[in-house]
Amino acid sequence: MPQDKIIIRGAREHNLKNIDVTIPRDRLVVITGLSGSGKSSLAFDTIFAEGQRRYIESLSAYARQFLDKMEKPDVDHIDGLSPAISIDQKGSTHNPRSTVGTVTEIYDFLRLLYARIGHPHCPKCGREVSQQTVQQIVDAVLNLPEGSRIMLLAPLVQGRKGEYKNIFEEMRHAGYVRVRVDGKIHDLSDEIDLDKQKKHTIEAVVDRLVIRKERARDEADTRLPRIGSLHSIENEENHFSQPGHPAPKKVAERPALYDINAEQLKEQNIDDKLPLEVETPQEESGDLALRQRLSDSLETTLKLGSGVVLVSIIDGEEILFSEKAACVYCGISLPEIAPRTFSFNSPHGACPTCTGLGTQQEIDVERIVTHPDLSLRQGAITPWSKVVNGSQWHASILEALAQQYDFSLDTPWRELTEGQQQKVLYGAPEPLTIRYTPQHGHTRKYSINFEGVIPNLDRRYKQTESEGVREEIENYMSARICPDCHGARLKPETLAVTVAGRNIVQVTNLSIVLAQRFFKELEAEGAPIRPTTSNDEGTIQPTPIGNAQDKKKHSNGNPVKSDPYARIDPHEPLVLATLTEREQFIARQVLKEIRARLQFLVDVGLEYLTLDRAAASLSGGEAQRIRLATQIGSGLMGVLYILDEPSIGLHQRDNERLIRTLIRLRNLGNTLLVVEHDQDTMRAADYIIDIGPGAGEHGGKVVAEGTYDDIVANTNSLTGDYLSRRRRIKLPEQRKEGNGHFLTIRGARENNLKNITVDIPLGEFVVITGVSGSGKSTLITDILYRKLAHTFFRAHDKPGAHDAIEGLEHLDKVIDIDQSPIGRTPRSNPATYTNAFTGIRDLFAQVPESKMRGYLAGRFSFNVKGGRCEACKGEGIVKIEMNFLPDVYVPCDVCKGKRYNREALEIHYKGKNIADVLNMTVEEAMTFFANVPSIYNKMKTLNDVGLGYMRLGQPATTLSGGEAQRVKLATELSRRGTGRTMYILDEPTTGLHFADVDRLLQVLQRLVDSGNTIVVIEHNMEVIKSADWIIDLGPAGGDAGGEIIAQGTPEMVAENERSFTGHFLRRMFNEEAAFASAHHTEHQVVAG
Repeated sequence: MPQDKIIIRGAREHNLKNIDVTIPRDRLVVITGLSGSGKSSLAFDTIFAEGQRRYIESLSAYARQFLDKMEKPDVDHIDGLSPAISIDQKGSTHNPRSTVGTVTEIYDFLRLLYARIGHPHCPKCGREVSQQTVQQIVDAVLNLPEGSRIMLLAPLVQGRKGEYKNIFEEMRHAGYVRVRVDGKIHDLSDEIDLDKQKKHTIEAVVDRLVIRKERARDEADTRLPRIGSLHSIENEENHFSQPGHPAPKKVAERPALYDINAEQLKEQNIDDKLPLEVETPQEESGDLALRQRLSDSLETTLKLGSGVVLVSIIDGEEILFSEKAACVYCGISLPEIAPRTFSFNSPHGACPTCTGLGTQQEIDVERIVTHPDLSLRQGAITPWSKVVNGSQWHASILEALAQQYDFSLDTPWRELTEGQQQKVLYGAPEPLTIRYTPQHGHTRKYSINFEGVIPNLDRRYKQTESEGVREEIENYMSARICPDCHGARLKPETLAVTVAGRNIVQVTNLSIVLAQRFFKELEAEGAPIRPTTSNDEGTIQPTPIGNAQDKKKHSNGNPVKSDPYARIDPHEPLVLATLTEREQFIARQVLKEIRARLQFLVDVGLEYLTLDRAAASLSGGEAQRIRLATQIGSGLMGVLYILDEPSIGLHQRDNERLIRTLIRLRNLGNTLLVVEHDQDTMRAADYIIDIGPGAGEHGGKVVAEGTYDDIVANTNSLTGDYLSRRRRIKLPEQRKEGNGHFLTIRGARENNLKNITVDIPLGEFVVITGVSGSGKSTLITDILYRKLAHTFFRAHDKPGAHDAIEGLEHLDKVIDIDQSPIGRTPRSNPATYTNAFTGIRDLFAQVPESKMRGYLAGRFSFNVKGGRCEACKGEGIVKIEMNFLPDVYVPCDVCKGKRYNREALEIHYKGKNIADVLNMTVEEAMTFFANVPSIYNKMKTLNDVGLGYMRLGQPATTLSGGEAQRVKLATELSRRGTGRTMYILDEPTTGLHFADVDRLLQVLQRLVDSGNTIVVIEHNMEVIKSADWIIDLGPAGGDAGGEIIAQGTPEMVAENERSFTGHFLRRMFNEEAAFASAHHTEHQVVAG
């Protein structure tokens, strides 16, 4: 009997208190509780870790050597565990080659689609290129109209200068009778004189035929609906042009591709050619013989014309066939089309200039001259700002440059002439004579060539072997769109392959919702039918290059060529042609997979993303939902999925779609274990486990478990208290009015912003709202923060497109508190980031025992020699290499994992050594350092933002995005403020319980009370309702967003019918009013 429960016994990982938990299988289970209560310890560090460990242990010894060793979690046993897949909120890959399309595997299917049914075109002229067999060409010729008189021409010379007498002589010896030169027929028995200074086109006349339509008597070839008979035309000689007379209509002169010389003609076998004249009349019974004759003639023509045959219809058009995948007009050969042709990670498809990145790193003038109001002596040139006044040599160079080109080093940069600026940036053509006096020497003259700031940085970047120098120069570089592929990442010949008239990059440029529409219209009835080069039976339909082609030309005679880099206008038809029946049959399964994956992305609220969006630019919530959509697409069953707050970054409007997606994944036969604080998700859950009652050492227990109603009814559950409204985050009694000043952003138009103007009141708690993808982060992070950082701190990052920002004089600094890690190595921790560790090391250095031994503060650092354990270099762990087994990480035998050597650990402060202090929680440290204000204040702010459970030495790499953000917030709170600071936070409620959100709001209000401005991007309705001012963007995401829908107090926004945020505020205010009314009535009844 299959087990229907996952049973955990004796879980003790981290702060878990030896708990027993039973989780129903094939259900949606939510784990909730305060931040730091032990939710992740149970879900990820116990259940998922054990699932991964069992999987790795099942592999062979050879396979395990390539995988990290996974220690068994601290748990007695787990029964009924399914294969586990973790979908956490960590940011997506930083690989610049990774996109939404590649992560979701949609791009892989697109590559397959284009490789199988794509139509290649010439990247130069835009003509469709097709590779045809002799049999297909025969069929096409036989399908010409009744009575068509044709000549088979072999191109020998295409638009080249010369007399070519050797060509004509070799053709005579080969037995050919006529040749066409520059559109005129000449008899080879005549002397043909050409002007060697002019370009000529020469074609050999191989055969002449006339088409007669009859019913085929041969039943062998049933593929042809109609077979034409061929008749000799010896009695119709007068219909053909004679030497010196006009030839049939012909297209404009083509550049050379299939040139042939006399040596090549010598290689032609005389038996391969057919005579122009046919002496024996053809009887009706000779249809098959004439078909064979046409085939033989075409083979001879193709051989002579290097794979190209020109079929000239007398008094009509001309048709060009090729047995090669090449454009005979432009001389461009196309590679074989395969899925790798469309991969920007493969040399077969990637643009060779940018190697498939779409961008190139180049020195950016705007990053070099960050402050044009400064002079050169003041540091206008940022790379020189440290050496102008500090280096006598560089100062001498600048003085000589200024003297030679007549400007002063004290003149502001913007007042220098363009020529003077160019000399500084790109170098001087004439040598400079400088006078230089070494520190201990005589003044000497030197003549040097000044290469300029940009060439100097570029040269050093390419030549240096120092990683530090490269990183420094990269600060002055920006990613520029590749000049060759224009950001498309692919080769021109790859972009010339189309499906339904669109190339693969134009499709990936579409948003998810537009891509859905594109693939829906691909097979829609009534769409324009594409003129094809082959019918369903495989017969080539002739594509004329004469009269019919003229309709496709501009007035200058060149064929129309669409821009392969142009984005598709969503207001125009997305599909230019439908698929043929054959193409639909080939693409059916591929299109099914693409449509399914697009729908999954829409279901998780990501319809505003484009398929070519870089994965590195996604937020943690977006990356997690993409992985969720990918898992749904995999169709796995019997799997345990563990998710970490999938509702992060999701507007309330889209919450219902996400919940439906989770239920769909459950209904496939999977178990979902979701760490979540969202009330709607908890309401939809089959089972809830509440961990608590507090955080850190005060948590780690199962406070309540059961259905949603069970949790609501449990008075011991803090979660139940908030769900039942026994506790709630109250509305502010009065909204702040601010200081009367505004920061105005004018003409914001970066990304999808629609040239909007925004007024942000200063001295207030301002919340930016809107559905996902509406432009919130673009407005606040890309434009506002970067502009303020550039103004106050000379930051390098270029602000997004806008006209101006007014009101900067009312601020003195800006602080962006995001969710990026506080450090990328385990050596960084909360104590080091908040700078509390400096005070702690100073304290230990002041201990009498330390003074007696001569220990300074550096002795208590685990990053430098002295006090750290040299056996593990202060890491606390040592890696042991195991040949055919995984590398094993074990605590250091010398320091036992404490990071310090024996001498450092012998120093005690109030009975604790330095390792003991790093192992303290923030709460414990508050008590321990109560009499040391500099340390206590930092610990108190950490505790105020809900991080009392965190250990001082906890590695930064183990912190969640929300925890890292709150560490940064606490660090800023502990600093002395000016009351004129703008704090910018992006979804600070990530990972926070209702109670934690309440504490966070109190901390933010403290900053506002001090006169500062708080700007928060947020979806949490508890935060939104507490704002002093709301700016709501929308109405939707992507191209449908970027407008200001509403702004004002929460009450004002709630009255706006267009605002989705207003809708949910209205509902919240109504619920508050209903609860208050019911509560008041209940008190009256009790009093009565």
